[in-house]
Amino acid sequence: MKVEAWIFGVTTVFLVLVSPAYWFITDAGDSGADWTGTSALVMTTLLCAMITLYLGFHANRMDARPEDLKDGEIADGAGELGFFPPYSWWPLWCAATLSLMVFALAVLAWWLFIIGIVLGALALSGWIFEYYRGVYAH
Repeated sequence: MKVEAWIFGVTTVFLVLVSPAYWFITDAGDSGADWTGTSALVMTTLLCAMITLYLGFHANRMDARPEDLKDGEIADGAGELGFFPPYSWWPLWCAATLSLMVFALAVLAWWLFIIGIVLGALALSGWIFEYYRGVYAH
């Protein structure tokens, strides 16, 4: 994961340099600086920095993967790669409750937001504990 961390790190440094440059370049125009593009660049910078920190944190704590080794062979990566769950309806319900909560905030319906929180807690707990009960329990 060190290579991925470096890629996102370089991207973060690039965006740190580009974001203020974009602000100053657009500020030279008649209408002033572009808030939309600047805020999008700043948020992209922060997201890349977050991914860089995550990948760098895990790269230091885990063993090197076969694709990270210079003399790695294809056979080194054979075997079980992890658990890949079958289809699930829970992400749909989590997204639906999140959209309900965002809609409630947009129209300032606090009662609807509270209902969304309750339904979201149910959907999220169903998604988390999906593999502890039922057919796919393990």
